[in-house]
Amino acid sequence: MFREGPNFAACLSCSGLATTLMDATTDKDPLVQEQIYNALCYLGESEPEEILHSCDEYLRQHDKLAYPHRVIILKAMETVVKNNIASLDKSTAKVVIFLASNEMTKSKVIREWQQAASSVLVAVGQRFINKVMEEVLTKFQPGILPHYFIVQTFANLSVSNVFGMVPFLNSILGTMLPMLGMAKQDHMKSVFCYALQHFSESIQEYLANLDKAPDPTVRKDTFSNEIFSAYEVLFNSWLQHREAKLRLAVVEAVGPMSYLMPSEKLEEQLPKLIPGILALYKKHAEAFYISKSLCQILEASVNIGSRSLDVQLDALLGTLHPQICAPADPSVPLTVKNHTEVLRCFTVLACSFPDRVLAFLLPKLESSNERTRVGTLLIMRQIINSAPSQMEIKKPFILSSMKLPLQDSNDKVKRAVVQVISAMAHHGYLEQPGGEAMMEYLVRQCALPSEAVRQTPDADDLTSDSVQSISVNTLFLLSTTVDRMNNVLWPYLLEFVTPIQFTNALTPLCKSLMYLAMKKQEEGENASLIRYDLNGNLPSPYALTTRLLVVSSQPYAGDCRGTAALRLLSVLQYSVHPALEQLWSKRVPSLVEHIEEKCLCQKEWEEKLLLFLQETLAAVSDNTWICHFVTEMCRQLNSYNGFPLEKNFLYKCIGTTLGACTSKDLVQKQLQELLETARYHEEAEREGLASCFGICAINHLEETLAKLEDFVRSDVFKKSVGLFSIFKDRSDNEVEKIKSTLILCYGFVAVHAPKELVLSRIEADILKNIFQYFNTKVLGIKVETKDLTLKLCLIRSICMISQAIYNGGKCGDFVFSRKAELVAQMVEFIKAEPLDAMRTPVRQRAMVTCTYLVSVLEPHLSDPDRTELIDTCLASVLALPPDPGQERDGIGGDILYGDTLSALKDLLKSLLQRNLTPHGLQDIPRPLGAGHATVIPFYNLGVLIALFSPRCSDSLASVRQHAVDCVYCLLYIQLCYEGFARDHTDEMVEGLKALKKGLEEPDFTVLFHACHNIAMVVGKRVPPDQLMSLLLAMFEGLADPDKNCSRAATVMINSLLKERGSVLQEKVPDIMSIIHSKLQEVDEEHVRKAAQQTVYILASQHKSVVVSSLLGSALPFDSHTCAMWRSLAAEPTLTSQILEQLLEKVNRDVPYKESKCFLLGSGSERIATPLPLAATCALYEIMSAPESGAAVLGLYAPLFVTLLLRVSCTVGVQLPKSLQSRERRSSSLSPAPRSLHPCSCAVETLKVMLARGGSEAVTRAVGSAGGWDLMASPERHHDGIAVLAGAMARHAGPRLPLIVKNLVPTLSSVFDSQRITTTAFFAELLNSNVVNDLMLLETVMDNMTGRQKDPCMLVRMLALRGLGNISSGSPEKVRKHGAKLLASMVNGMDDKDDPHNLVALEAMSSLSKLLDHLEERDIQSMLLHIAIRIRPFFDSEQPGLRQSSIVLFGNLTKFSEDDCEAFFEQILNGLVTLLLHLQDPNGHQGFALRMCGPNMGCEGLCDMFLNHLREDRSLHYGEFMNNVCKHLMQSYPEMLNRLILTNLFYFKSNWVDIRAAAPMFIGFLVLHVDEDHCQQVDLDQLISGESVPAACTAGEQGLGLGAGAQPHEFGLRSVGPRRAPGSCSTLG
Repeated sequence: MFREGPNFAACLSCSGLATTLMDATTDKDPLVQEQIYNALCYLGESEPEEILHSCDEYLRQHDKLAYPHRVIILKAMETVVKNNIASLDKSTAKVVIFLASNEMTKSKVIREWQQAASSVLVAVGQRFINKVMEEVLTKFQPGILPHYFIVQTFANLSVSNVFGMVPFLNSILGTMLPMLGMAKQDHMKSVFCYALQHFSESIQEYLANLDKAPDPTVRKDTFSNEIFSAYEVLFNSWLQHREAKLRLAVVEAVGPMSYLMPSEKLEEQLPKLIPGILALYKKHAEAFYISKSLCQILEASVNIGSRSLDVQLDALLGTLHPQICAPADPSVPLTVKNHTEVLRCFTVLACSFPDRVLAFLLPKLESSNERTRVGTLLIMRQIINSAPSQMEIKKPFILSSMKLPLQDSNDKVKRAVVQVISAMAHHGYLEQPGGEAMMEYLVRQCALPSEAVRQTPDADDLTSDSVQSISVNTLFLLSTTVDRMNNVLWPYLLEFVTPIQFTNALTPLCKSLMYLAMKKQEEGENASLIRYDLNGNLPSPYALTTRLLVVSSQPYAGDCRGTAALRLLSVLQYSVHPALEQLWSKRVPSLVEHIEEKCLCQKEWEEKLLLFLQETLAAVSDNTWICHFVTEMCRQLNSYNGFPLEKNFLYKCIGTTLGACTSKDLVQKQLQELLETARYHEEAEREGLASCFGICAINHLEETLAKLEDFVRSDVFKKSVGLFSIFKDRSDNEVEKIKSTLILCYGFVAVHAPKELVLSRIEADILKNIFQYFNTKVLGIKVETKDLTLKLCLIRSICMISQAIYNGGKCGDFVFSRKAELVAQMVEFIKAEPLDAMRTPVRQRAMVTCTYLVSVLEPHLSDPDRTELIDTCLASVLALPPDPGQERDGIGGDILYGDTLSALKDLLKSLLQRNLTPHGLQDIPRPLGAGHATVIPFYNLGVLIALFSPRCSDSLASVRQHAVDCVYCLLYIQLCYEGFARDHTDEMVEGLKALKKGLEEPDFTVLFHACHNIAMVVGKRVPPDQLMSLLLAMFEGLADPDKNCSRAATVMINSLLKERGSVLQEKVPDIMSIIHSKLQEVDEEHVRKAAQQTVYILASQHKSVVVSSLLGSALPFDSHTCAMWRSLAAEPTLTSQILEQLLEKVNRDVPYKESKCFLLGSGSERIATPLPLAATCALYEIMSAPESGAAVLGLYAPLFVTLLLRVSCTVGVQLPKSLQSRERRSSSLSPAPRSLHPCSCAVETLKVMLARGGSEAVTRAVGSAGGWDLMASPERHHDGIAVLAGAMARHAGPRLPLIVKNLVPTLSSVFDSQRITTTAFFAELLNSNVVNDLMLLETVMDNMTGRQKDPCMLVRMLALRGLGNISSGSPEKVRKHGAKLLASMVNGMDDKDDPHNLVALEAMSSLSKLLDHLEERDIQSMLLHIAIRIRPFFDSEQPGLRQSSIVLFGNLTKFSEDDCEAFFEQILNGLVTLLLHLQDPNGHQGFALRMCGPNMGCEGLCDMFLNHLREDRSLHYGEFMNNVCKHLMQSYPEMLNRLILTNLFYFKSNWVDIRAAAPMFIGFLVLHVDEDHCQQVDLDQLISGESVPAACTAGEQGLGLGAGAQPHEFGLRSVGPRRAPGSCSTLG
């Protein structure tokens, strides 16, 4: 029990864990689901039974679990079952089978989880097939269409457990056959096909392995009839279905079924079956399943010996051939598989009908269609490989048919031919006559140029292997793996080694030959010998050795052909010469090892090969063999035309071999041939020929020199010259090339020949002939040659001669009498070179030659010659530009420049060593002084240090070290000038030595830190009087082409200024000017940044001077000046001080000056003053730098106030004429320059100040409201200021107290514009409650009240507006300050200096707003005064005045209760006016009348006013007036006379509508008055007293009304719907 306890607990734990995992399967993350699946599988490895039971229980309990989650569990069960099938308990298997069966069939809809359940059954069926079948067969009942997955499970079981399942198939087929007719849905038909296919395959496998089967009595005919019955349904019915997937399922099934059909039935069906299958190719793009089934049918037909195939053969071949011709796409696997199946079909047919298949295929090799040829070749390869016995007697026929494909140039055809040749090799075709042509073709393809960069293949070219690579691989495989090819290939392949056209094939050829030779050696020592008596076409051993040795000279070319060639050479050692076996066995592996090290120098490698050749010749020691060898070498020379490197090496080999030849006649003969046949116009050829002569001269000096002299005197040379002279343009050039070669030959002879022999011949023979060839004479006059090759060859030859003398053992005793002449010639060459560029290596090589000439050769040069040599060389090199930049003959200009400097250095060193005296030392710098007379004397220490110190960061480490040494020496010399002893040690200067270590590595940080330290030392040691010259020269270093040095100059300048800048106050303007000019000159980022740092350093020491200097820059500031201003924003404290200075300059000067215009009648115009304008621009630049944020925040209020007032003072101000033209010029140069216009400039500066001060929201709000444009408008400036003030109140409230404090004094400014701006700003602030919150209300209100007497009318108006704004900004404070506010408004209405009543208008508008927050007692004392004061405005011609006065009157009626009678009188005074003005579209008369109604004591009138005078209703004026008059005469008949008199006043109104309405008004009054009161009016007097025609007419109409006419008869218009103030709708 105790032992079982832990296991039981583990099972519980495992079960619980599994349940937890299964609960998590609902997670939608695929990664989580996969991890759950893996975890269940892992648990199943340790406790399979428990996990399977847990899964079963979980799925039964969670019947509604979504199918994606069921799939995870079922797949895990399948995996656990598969991995543990051997140990699975029978009871557990039953549980799993039952669960999977139920899961699989619980839904008729096909789901993924049912597939998973089926897979579980298949997995269990591997061992428990009977249990599975027992369960599944219960759901497979006769006459009932089974579940889809029941059938699929049967099929899969038949595949996974063939021996267990086949015994059940007879009964399953018996039950299934009747069901085929019941299947109506495509998916059921497909699954039946799937089952029949797998049943057939399983039966075939069972029958094929009867010896292992549990029931060996099973036979094919057991199933034949059932299979045939099923076949009839599938082929005759379902194959005709329109659904493509079903047709493919039928085809897949019919193929395996054909093996099991009765033979006679199959034979009977073939005439229908094969055409039916072939017809499907046209219906289906994907042909693999068709081809697979067709192949199975063909095999079944052949197996039964069918006679029907003969009839079908042409159709089969004609259909299958295009399938192969269509290229297979490797990215689509089914197309490749289809090719395989079609080729299998051809195999079946070729085995049965070889003659007819070949007769069909071979003519197609001549087709013009590339695909047809390629496809046919693929089929040929297939049948050669798969039908060898049938093709045996066809070999000659097939070989002869390949002639045309061998000539095909198409790459795809070539690849196919190579594959056919490979197949032929395996089956003995190449041993037949004609096989050699196949091998030659293969080698030719190996020799194709390798494709370094392969072109994008076309759509059909779907293989990535090139013809060459396939051919190389094929050749190697045939050599190494096909034993029967050994005698075919050996020694036949040797024929392809020497022809030059097979060079690219040498590597595979050598590898194959080496392998073949080694196999021959294994057969016996003599077997590898080349039998020349049996193989007349084979190359000789001399030819093979020459060829393999020459190609080895380029060891890495052609896929490392050098290694392959040497290894083959080693294998052929006995065939080349028996004496070479020991030497080559030792030396060749060593040479191969050198190649494989991959670090070969070409020169060293050639020397090793030539040494190997020498040792070979010494080992052979047979003059006859050597003579044949060298003759063969010379014969091969012309083969290497086009291979200059190999040919050059072959020349060296010839020279080496001639040197070993003892036959002097042969040596001279071969040298003569070489001179006669050389291609002199090729540089490599000239070099090779000269090398050959030089090497030959080691052993044959006399013969070599004699042959060179004889050649010049020979007819061959004279004929060449004569022939060339026919072609004037060519003659000189060709002859010069021959002369160049001969001169070079002498140089090589001198350097290679034994020194004891050659020294005596140098001047007497060699130099004499060299100069004879070099100097051309015309009519006895020496003519300088212009041929560069001839010059270079002469220089090189003389250099080699000098080296020969220098290296000679007796050089100390040798007197070179022509030394001065040769040096003079070199000097002439150097002088002839251009000084502006280095295009050729002439000066460099001439200086190298001079170095050898002057080294130790006697006699010494004379002083004049020595001086001229030094002067010429220095002038030629030092005059060159620092960037040589040009290339010639593939030599980089910078490399040539460096080599030339090295040559100059070596020459000067040699001259010093030859004359190591003070006089000799003095000669060297003399040209420097003579050629550079402008160099500043030493006492100008600053300039010299400035020249050297930036080079401490030069890109060359050696220059950096020398530069420190120079500064070190200069500072000690200065100390000596100051009186210190020569042995004095200065600790600070000595510190420079410690810096040199850090300058070894090119780390920029270290380099510039060292430059800083050097500058600190220099700053402390340079005298004050030289500090400025040091800085000026250092500034020149900013333009140094070496960017490291340019950066170093910037570091040093700034370090010096930090250290000593405080004493340079008077020089600051000059330094600033230099900085600006350098910024213009050098367009480098590091220079710009450093210059800004320089400005900052100067400003930190001399603020005022820097600011004044920058303010003096021309306007508009260019980009460099702007950058200098922005550099002042780097440090908040300094930036604040700079900003304060600029604010002081803006405020100190007047903003503009008045200038009278010359135009007649024009007034004066305002012209901006330059200093405030420049300061404003400077403020903009500094504040545009993000670093200025802190300083701007600290000076927010003064900056804002100054810039706000600057804006106000520049509205309408013009630029000076000079600046206007300058701005136009800058506009044309720059695409979108910032405007220099004073007002625009001020606005932009204010905007950037707000943004940098953290008030971006203010900027955006003002911009979206159009405030910035308003500010610049002279007419709307105050409106723009109001927008700004509102935005400040909303978004920058905490900034306002200081702003208000700074603005208050400007209310007393002498400039109206500043008072207007401040008043407008304050007025809008009062519109916000923020002034109350910040306790600014009283301050601002008092200042507004104080502005009522301002001489500027706009200021007075804005002040009243501000006081009125208190009603919206601080309504709760209106009553508190009511008396003051009312008094201000009344004073405003009484303003005498207000010709256009604008102040009065503002007072009335503001008072209307204030009344909403006052009570009756607050206004009682002023009520009548105000009413009387505003009455005249009712008739004003200004709509605004009328509107404001009438609205105010309406508002006043609210306060008339306590003095009702007095105010009623005012209502009567205005009643006629208000009624007549009802036709005014801009008025608010309806509102006033509605307000007056309750105070008139007439309920009828009050109702009429309230009901008819609403803005949303239209009004018929005539009818309305009729009713009004009716109520008036009923309630106030005594007022008739007064009303009529008031109307009479409007008879002369300027408005026609009112002139017409007034008489009508009278008429309606008369109409409704009673007779007692009617006597008061004399109507005749009214009519006679009116002189205006329209009024007379109206009067008559009015009398007509009085006589009883109706109102609508007089054509009076109606007033449309009453709308918002300022709009109207009038209807006739």
